[in-house]
Amino acid sequence: MSTPLDAPLDTKAFRRSLHHSDRYNRKGFGLTEEVSGTMDDAYKSGLIQTIRSNNFSLTQGKVTIRLAQAFGFCWGVERAVAMAYETRKHFPQERIWITNEIIHNPSVNQHLRDMSVEFIDVINGEKDFSGIQNGDVVILPAFGASVQEMQLLNDRGCQIVDTTCPWVSKVWNTVEKHKKVDYTSIIHGKYKHEETIATSSFANKYLVVLNLEEAQYVCDYILHGGDRDEFLAKFTHAYSEGFDPEQDLVRVGVANQTTMLKSETEEIGKLFERTLIQKYGPVNLNDHFLSFNTICDATQERQDAMFELVTEPLDLMVVIGGFNSSNTTHLQEISIDRGLKSYHIDSSDRIGPGNRVEHKPLNADLVTESPWLPPGHLTIGITSGASTPDKVVEDIIEKLFAIKDAEQGV
Repeated sequence: MSTPLDAPLDTKAFRRSLHHSDRYNRKGFGLTEEVSGTMDDAYKSGLIQTIRSNNFSLTQGKVTIRLAQAFGFCWGVERAVAMAYETRKHFPQERIWITNEIIHNPSVNQHLRDMSVEFIDVINGEKDFSGIQNGDVVILPAFGASVQEMQLLNDRGCQIVDTTCPWVSKVWNTVEKHKKVDYTSIIHGKYKHEETIATSSFANKYLVVLNLEEAQYVCDYILHGGDRDEFLAKFTHAYSEGFDPEQDLVRVGVANQTTMLKSETEEIGKLFERTLIQKYGPVNLNDHFLSFNTICDATQERQDAMFELVTEPLDLMVVIGGFNSSNTTHLQEISIDRGLKSYHIDSSDRIGPGNRVEHKPLNADLVTESPWLPPGHLTIGITSGASTPDKVVEDIIEKLFAIKDAEQGV
């Protein structure tokens, strides 16, 4: 049975108390040097460094690789993974758990399993914390964990190692500010995503909107009213308990899942601002709308680099990252919007045998394509999500070279 996680809580006071506990760590264990060799061997790449130093381009045989100028591991992800490695080093015998994937990358999570880090089981859509005992060590992933999960782990007497990205924590602080002045948090994100689940746990009242279309629906409701039951049905599972669109959209603040598309988050913020000016007048805006910049720098940099890369003459695009990685999916969207043939793959295992690829089209299931690389010289754009190690990118590039090297008579 899973443990219920719905106890009411002063979230700000709890976090402050937790941060002063001797069973809580969010700074690592001073073992950076000791784990750096293992990290380098598992995740870094000489080939990628060579391409970076060659103006992000490399031609070998019939392939020219063009790398985005910002891609792969971000600082927050690298910090989280390093802290997980340090945790195992610091607690060599203890039972170690993690509440979710440390990041959305299959190879990184497998490395942790190989180090005997146990992942919380999910049963019928609910996490099962029943196996966690007093004194166990529990890692909170880069996406964070809900405040109710933190409370449960604290009450169990666990050693908590918090690798939550500081950008995610910044969003939580924003939501706390919304709550303090009794504003509803409009969260641009995916309501099932663990980061958004964590963020919403710090809110009093919230509504999660997936995209600009949903935001427009909400703004139309603010301006013109509508069918309350239809509204609630449309956003099932995406709002706080007791949410009432008639009462809870009068004062709103905007926040976001840090991995969403930057431009869309900005558009949503501006849309709500315009809507509330229209509804209440510019003089009264501050009584109805709050906005803070909670867009992650690394997400923004990778999206900006992708927008730049897709303006170059490319034959196709390869986007590398976990299939459940939101920031990787948004890089794929940029490529598709440009009209480029684009392949989203999570590892080199998806390529081969021969000129064959298993990839995930946007908003669709995995498909297999063979042949996928056309004959002749190709210029291939490459980018990767913030949870993807350079070593994974290297392995994929090597397979691209091998396929083209095997061509005969072209």
